[in-house]
Amino acid sequence: MQTIEASVVDSNHLKLSNPIPMQPGSKIRIMFIAPENTERESWAALSLKGLESAYGEDEPEYSIDLIKESNPEFAL
Repeated sequence: MQTIEASVVDSNHLKLSNPIPMQPGSKIRIMFIAPENTERESWAALSLKGLESAYGEDEPEYSIDLIKESNPEFAL
């Protein structure tokens, strides 16, 4: 298998970055790779930053003695 990059010229044509050793009329398979989703990555980074501030190193440790009413459905 050989990987070659190509640019989309229009909906029916590609411009290859390098020539391929194929005869005209030969069949090939093309795999599309989705473009990177930078907006999703930005939201993920923002979410991580929020979690880090909520559960950061300066977050106090709470002891079990501070529990006023226990949840019977939760077991340690």
